[in-house]
Amino acid sequence: MKPVFHAGEIAVQKRAGVQDLANRVGRSIDSVIPLQAEGFLRSQPMAIIGSLDAHEQVWASVLAGQPGFIQALDEKTLVINAHPLPEDPLHANLAADSHIGVLVLEPMTRRRMRLNGKAEVKDGMIVLHAEEVFFNCPKYIQARAWKPKSSAAASSQNAENDSSLNARQQRWIAGADTFFIASNHSERGVDASHRGGNPGFVQVVNGNVLRWPDYKGNNMFQTLGNLSVNPNAGLLFLDFETGATLQLTGKAEVLWEDEEKESFSGAERVVEFKVDRVVEVGNAVKLDWLFLNYSPFNPG
Repeated sequence: MKPVFHAGEIAVQKRAGVQDLANRVGRSIDSVIPLQAEGFLRSQPMAIIGSLDAHEQVWASVLAGQPGFIQALDEKTLVINAHPLPEDPLHANLAADSHIGVLVLEPMTRRRMRLNGKAEVKDGMIVLHAEEVFFNCPKYIQARAWKPKSSAAASSQNAENDSSLNARQQRWIAGADTFFIASNHSERGVDASHRGGNPGFVQVVNGNVLRWPDYKGNNMFQTLGNLSVNPNAGLLFLDFETGATLQLTGKAEVLWEDEEKESFSGAERVVEFKVDRVVEVGNAVKLDWLFLNYSPFNPG
């Protein structure tokens, strides 16, 4: 029987002093999609996908559609009936490597679910054969309601591709309250997760370096465990007002020293990310979001 956690996750849990707690929480990880999750999945308009390109760089992407575009066919099979935009690396990544991680998040209720496994494109749909399935805690999710964009607002997208962040993109990130991160383990595959905080929680050091605090979470450390053995990571920033996306791939490092945490309220660790490539797509997500409130767990 495969252990619940791999060596990287266990090493981080030990260093954080939470291995016993992690083992208890880890009992929630399953290999099947629970029956009660089917309605949750079917009602969502958006999914975050972590994937690998042909050079094993990690990317985080978003797919959106009318509720029902995500469905659990059975306890092992998830279907996402959506096409990645041609500008999105996911378009080529699905052909390069079958491992993906899926995060389905409902900002209104702060519920989120992660499904990791191997995928294939079949009849124009992404079919995930689930290997790990679990719900996450609701911490640091900002509450938002959604509705489809009007046809007038749903114009075509434009794309930009670069090796560093320009000044406008740096301002975008500096004001963000949410982003998504994908990471990879050579045996367990790709994982997609969420990070949130009050605006300004991501520090822009320069056009190629970002830092953010790692707050207290569920103590399983899937993301940090992956990063401890493989620094390749992908970030996704979504502009909830315009629907634009900013995708970054690069390398992340966990900084444990006390002095690194001093500039971040509530940080238990700090993560530093070095940018290798940037892809921005305008009007990529055809949804309008209404901000409701910040998570009560966000450090001040």
